[in-house]
Amino acid sequence: MATVGSVLLPLAVVFALTAPTQSFDPVTGASFNHRNITERAILRKAAEVCQNIAAANGVPFDLTIDDSLTPDQVVQACFSSTSLVSSVSFNAVIADIYLSNGDVDLRFAGRTEYHFNDETFEMGRTLITEGLSAVRASTNMGNFITARSVLGEVLHTLQDFYSHSNWVELGNTAPYDALITPALPLGNLAGPTVPTCTNCISGDCTDNILPAVLNDGLLTSGYFDRLSSNKPEGKCSHGGPLDLTSTQEPVGGINKNTFDSDHGFLHQEAADLALRASLDLLENIRIGVGDQDFLRLVGVFSAPVLCFVIDTTGSMGPEIDEVRRVSAEIITSRLGTGLEPPFYILVPFNDPEIGPVLQSSDSAPFIQRINALTANGGGTTPELSLSGLQLALTAAPPFSEIFLFTDAPARDTELRPTILALIANTRSRVTFMLTDVLDGRRKRDLQGVAPRVVTQTQAELYREIASASGGLTIEVPNSNLSMVTIFIEDSIAIAVVTVFQEVKNPGAACNFSFLIDDTLRNITILLTGTPSLTFTLRSPSGATQTSSEVSEPLASFSLASNLRRLRLNSDSETGLWEISVNSTDPYSVKVIGQSSLDFIYNLVEVQDGASTDFFRQEGRPISGGNASLLVTLTRSDGVSVTQVALLDTLNGTEVNGTLQAITDSTYVVTFSNVTGGTYVVLLRGEASNSTSRMTAGSFQRQGSTQITTSNIVVNALSNTTIMEPGSSATIPFTVALITNGVVDESAMGTFTVSATNDRGFLIASPSSVTIGPDSGGIANGTVTLTAPADALSGSDVTLTIAAEDAAAMNSNNVVLRFPVFRVTDIDAPACLVGASSNCPANESICGFFMWNFMTNVTDGINGTDVEIAVLEGNGTLTTGTEVGPDGENIALVFYTASCCANTVVLSAVDNAGNVGRCEGQARESDLEIVPPVCLGVNATACPTDVSLCDSSQWSFVVNVTDNNGTGIANITIALGNGVLNTSMEVGPGGEAVSVASYTGSCCAERVVLAATDNAGNVGFCSVNAREVVDAPPVAVPPPVINTDEDEDAAADGGRTLNTLPHLWIAAVALLLWI
Repeated sequence: MATVGSVLLPLAVVFALTAPTQSFDPVTGASFNHRNITERAILRKAAEVCQNIAAANGVPFDLTIDDSLTPDQVVQACFSSTSLVSSVSFNAVIADIYLSNGDVDLRFAGRTEYHFNDETFEMGRTLITEGLSAVRASTNMGNFITARSVLGEVLHTLQDFYSHSNWVELGNTAPYDALITPALPLGNLAGPTVPTCTNCISGDCTDNILPAVLNDGLLTSGYFDRLSSNKPEGKCSHGGPLDLTSTQEPVGGINKNTFDSDHGFLHQEAADLALRASLDLLENIRIGVGDQDFLRLVGVFSAPVLCFVIDTTGSMGPEIDEVRRVSAEIITSRLGTGLEPPFYILVPFNDPEIGPVLQSSDSAPFIQRINALTANGGGTTPELSLSGLQLALTAAPPFSEIFLFTDAPARDTELRPTILALIANTRSRVTFMLTDVLDGRRKRDLQGVAPRVVTQTQAELYREIASASGGLTIEVPNSNLSMVTIFIEDSIAIAVVTVFQEVKNPGAACNFSFLIDDTLRNITILLTGTPSLTFTLRSPSGATQTSSEVSEPLASFSLASNLRRLRLNSDSETGLWEISVNSTDPYSVKVIGQSSLDFIYNLVEVQDGASTDFFRQEGRPISGGNASLLVTLTRSDGVSVTQVALLDTLNGTEVNGTLQAITDSTYVVTFSNVTGGTYVVLLRGEASNSTSRMTAGSFQRQGSTQITTSNIVVNALSNTTIMEPGSSATIPFTVALITNGVVDESAMGTFTVSATNDRGFLIASPSSVTIGPDSGGIANGTVTLTAPADALSGSDVTLTIAAEDAAAMNSNNVVLRFPVFRVTDIDAPACLVGASSNCPANESICGFFMWNFMTNVTDGINGTDVEIAVLEGNGTLTTGTEVGPDGENIALVFYTASCCANTVVLSAVDNAGNVGRCEGQARESDLEIVPPVCLGVNATACPTDVSLCDSSQWSFVVNVTDNNGTGIANITIALGNGVLNTSMEVGPGGEAVSVASYTGSCCAERVVLAATDNAGNVGFCSVNAREVVDAPPVAVPPPVINTDEDEDAAADGGRTLNTLPHLWIAAVALLLWI
């Protein structure tokens, strides 16, 4: 699903204007491209996160993290304790992100800031930082689909910087951190009138950047325009055959998109930096949202979601009870294992209330909400079932299993085009649990609500939706509901694949064959139909079992109303099976099993040129035109695809596609002149490492979602990418008739338009559009979508625009997702003054010494609380909080570690998810390494009522000595805003003792003093005011000098950080705030 502005592009003029040649080679060839840079970054970062989680839990992680990783390898390593896993979700999310990345070249081809062309560094950085904030906000609210689309867009712009600017030519070997850190300045930019390039000589652009630019370290980028050769005098061009500015002096360009580009000699370096920068951005997101939500964002989870849509009107009491039972059973059996669902989604619907949607990674609120459901209200037989389903389809991840429980027909049938569009977009499967349909039995009157029944005619809409999604319509009396909910457990098991599925409507006697391979387990055949349906199952060796046999020789068989379930025996043969079904009524056949071998596909537009470029296609493919699929296998180890076909659901004929391998597991499949109809994708292949006995490793898989062609095309492009609360988005759209793959410019006609959204946002849309004479065969319309002022930042909205011809024979659609986000805080927390101590230069004695690092972190006056964590380092972290002089919150950070690990990297994350980093390092010292020591502390108290702190003061006195060292040079306040006085005394051993007296406001109850000796060693003393009730502070005389240990000092009201005084080492702070 695209974010705003995704466009179907069959129109030649649009392709000409948006040909994607101004960024990294989009798809194929020897050069690196946005797809493989993005995929490698996601694979490596996901593996690193799983590795860190495993290390924290003491679990082995057996995977080498490099650029050769595959999604299957990463998922296997992340869930090594689970015997069977599927990488379908991971593969699907990676594809979604890199297709969103590629969409930028189509949607924003003329927007220079999206590509860092024309020296638009400030605007490009703003796109990255605001987009990064939107990704974190959406992820924190569980809106992962929208977050992925924005992530793809942000990655595109970030990656383009290294190809389109002269960052590499300047000799930089690390990513430009300022691009993802708003607090860092974009320094040394070439001014608008500063010449940056000279002419390329005979096509050689090796030295076309002016020496003055390189010597002065000026940052520039190439100018690009497809329509005009104009550019500022002396400026570099992007270059390439479609860049007209490169024909104007200075001629040539500086882009590094491919090895053949003007600066292709630096393509490898640019791609490497783009990969490293992508990893840095993903790490920023991971720190901001946490490990588990990051893995959910990129699709690394082993089990499917649990998603229920349930009618809560008055007659649904038994159904709600059954949902409670099956939910508790599933959760209890899977909690804490690799089988546990990554998300729990619940959508109740009543009349007129719909929702709210509960989406949680925690089973507790899910069970709590289900237990709180009651059957009440309603009274009208049709209910708002499609409205509830719409919310589930936009909330659930792609490829989800959604179960809808109701005993009433749909009242909101106008949502049919929206539901079908969302199913095609998300490829989620919908199964309807309909009670009391087949024989018209009526429920008894419950809670004064009249009993209801769904007629066969009314159930037809549910059957159409289920068939389109690859789900089922199970019709059963509520008294037998528990007998069919076993199908829920079948469907949400790990790694469920569809081997074969077909619907016969009208019914007829038919033989169906399907291939069973040796990777499959728990193979189940599901048939729905009327009681008169009979079948005969036949194995590859000729053994049979009929519908009158409930067990042996081939399968166990159970019957519950219209659902027949056959579970093949565990020792079932591999090879070609057959099932013969006899029924004159409509029925369905579905064969599923569990296997790590599966596939995903995306409809794409293919453009032939110097390379083959593909981009996401929204809506339905065109009747009579070419259709292309991007197909990805979930395994590549010895597995190959031999055939991808479109299976006609009406007559069972197959349309074979032409395969082009992109990688070992990814193919572009092209189908020529696809006739009008409805299809499913059928894939066949060979597994060379198979142990199959009967079929030499052959396998087949089938896509669940139906693909329906259309001779209508709908294009839409928004004026915005992110909606703010209270703002409106204007979405112009066009509708056209297509003949032989191109717009029929002579066509005329009127089309019904349906524009809906899933959040109830105000929407203005025409009810129809008309292609008139002299319109070029195109009808134009505009949809305006308005977000309410109280819409939550981080939420999203899904807009569906569907158009249908006057005869209701053809329709098409476009689905757009808008992140709703208000930019209020994109600044990361800042690291303030800090200090660290020294470690001995002799590393052989590092184990005998500790070092200390102290810093303060704030998010500013208008910022939020800050969460501190150790990113790199194995020491002990202690944090506290104080209020700064201007009312800002300050995080007090103390870190102690062995001198054998003398560096630390801390993360600081505010409530908006902005990430700051602070690096500390102990310096080497050959000087005296014993710091000053804080001895006895005597402190006064502050009232427990913090409202009295302004009118109260506290004080303490502490003795500090350097023993027989070089002597105390000074004592300063490292933390605190009071008054410090010091004096000198002589201790009982003749050593010099500094007496430090501090007085300050009770609003700052924690003070840290830094004592520096004449050798530069620093010791720290941290003192807290003791709390007493209603006791004003009293002055306390200096304590008697002593050498008691810190426990005695703490017992006297203060505490020092010098728990090992002889190990404290002096230092000057070394801080890098990034």
